[in-house]
Amino acid sequence: MNIADSKSGTSTNTQQPSPLFPQCDIQDIDEGQAIELLKECFLQWKHEARLIESPLLEGNLSLYSRDGQAVIRDDQPVAGGQLLQMEAVLPKRTNELQCIARLVHERQNSSKELQALLMTSALQLRQMFYHRLDMIFFKDLHSRQQIHEKEARQQDTMFKIAKRLHDQNDVSSVLQVLLQDMAELYPRANVNLYLSQDHVNGDSRVKPLLLQNIAEDIYARSFLSAIPLIRSEDETIYAAIPMSGKQAVYGVLSFVTHSGHWDESDMRALVMLADTAGSAFENAKLFEQSNLLIAELQLINEITKRLNQSLRLNEVFDFAKNELLAIFKADYCNVLQLSKESNQFQVVASNLPLAANETYSTDYGFCGIVNQTKEPLILSDYWTNRVVDSKLMDGTASRSLIAAPVMSGSEVIGVIMVSHKNPNYFSYENYKLLQILSTHIALAISNASLHAEVRRMVITDNLTGLYARHYLNEQIQFRQRKDPCGSLVLVDIDHFKKVNDTYGHLTGDSILVKVSEVIRSCIRDSDIAARWGGEELAVYLPRIRSMQAYRIAERIRSMVEQHTKPEVTVSCGLSEWTFEEDKLSVESLFYRADMALYEAKNSGRNRIMIG
Repeated sequence: MNIADSKSGTSTNTQQPSPLFPQCDIQDIDEGQAIELLKECFLQWKHEARLIESPLLEGNLSLYSRDGQAVIRDDQPVAGGQLLQMEAVLPKRTNELQCIARLVHERQNSSKELQALLMTSALQLRQMFYHRLDMIFFKDLHSRQQIHEKEARQQDTMFKIAKRLHDQNDVSSVLQVLLQDMAELYPRANVNLYLSQDHVNGDSRVKPLLLQNIAEDIYARSFLSAIPLIRSEDETIYAAIPMSGKQAVYGVLSFVTHSGHWDESDMRALVMLADTAGSAFENAKLFEQSNLLIAELQLINEITKRLNQSLRLNEVFDFAKNELLAIFKADYCNVLQLSKESNQFQVVASNLPLAANETYSTDYGFCGIVNQTKEPLILSDYWTNRVVDSKLMDGTASRSLIAAPVMSGSEVIGVIMVSHKNPNYFSYENYKLLQILSTHIALAISNASLHAEVRRMVITDNLTGLYARHYLNEQIQFRQRKDPCGSLVLVDIDHFKKVNDTYGHLTGDSILVKVSEVIRSCIRDSDIAARWGGEELAVYLPRIRSMQAYRIAERIRSMVEQHTKPEVTVSCGLSEWTFEEDKLSVESLFYRADMALYEAKNSGRNRIMIG
């Protein structure tokens, strides 16, 4: 844009572009920005005026704002006396009665040509000002439009991402969708997710949130404050955005990118994305927990029902071991029972053959910790956190462990230990589930123990501890169906009435107990000793012929005579059956032995007769 075409000051009006925004003008609040813009335009105009040696440059040429403040004042001394002042107004575009500035020229002389040139220059300066103003306004509008379009695209993308996130019903899928969409949305950024909860995802971008060195860790501080944080370092932007739900903050989204690729609108988008992901994560977590709770209740109900179907302790122990291995997909499971007699823990069920029937003191290893605290236990890594020594963990090379006490009332009656070779294998949900299952297993053990005790009382004589007569009959019938032979020995204490009359019934009872102990010491575990009635006792010897049975009876007779006080003797009647002969009934077998006993009594007592 030319101000004039000659030194003489003859001006030529060049064709100016039409205003882009004819209704747009400066307002009072724009005063500061307008003055800066006027300065720029005036300096440019003055530069062009020098190129053509404009007469207006002779003297002082100044620019004043509409309120009379000097924008640029020229105070150069001019030789030759008093100066004349000429002034031209720069009217506003929308109201020519108002001005945006005044152009003032001071020199020794004046003319109409100079006045016209000053007016023309003022109009040109005004056109330069509004042209620049329109360009600034246009750039601002264009920038705003770009931001608006970017935000619209982001909102559309966020809506689609939010829909995909909330369509997922499991936590792993939510995290996968989040990270995948983040990678597509910001391909030049490095995105990671730090979670506060244990979660095995398999994606290297999902990492545990470690609350260490909090003062310098932007992610830890963002998690604890639940506020987005940003840090700039070496032309790199580090953004930490908390992933929150309604109930808690679940993690922190890490966004790292070059500062040249960062925009303030990105932070708003990331916050919206993290909030959406947090809500979807929370919903998926609640959905998983609901399903897990339902599955656990069904599992507990099924296990309880199956546990209660078995009334044998060894079956309960084996069933518990097998079910726990399957439920937790564990490598090893050991069920230990606390023995009342030895006050030691004994391994009663294990999938590790070397551990079978092993015993441990009540304060040894992890079972000792559980026994003392009466609380369940979870261990992430035995190799890095070896709080106590454990033969079971060392012998199996296990690293992860969950253990729970088996309680009867307030007393520990056993310990369940479930282990795996991988570290950090068991979750907190596994820990809680084992705690619940151990309660039901304890109930099943108590039921089986009670049933065993009731059965023992039913089939056992209370005084002697020998089996009852009906149990002996049942066992003989059972053995006759599977054995080739067997012998029965009836034992009767000689002159027992005389012992009672002489020493009293308490002494008589102690004699009965002592004779019973002698009998038990002389027979095998597979033999069956019972109280037949009164002072008569009976012993059934499976797979034993009469001659061998005779030697056993003789040992009983001899030891009773040697080890009783007051000294008593016994008489024995013996009978046998064999598979080759006609099978005798239980009644016939007893009848023969009873007849032999009768013969021994009539032959002087303290002897053995075979029927």
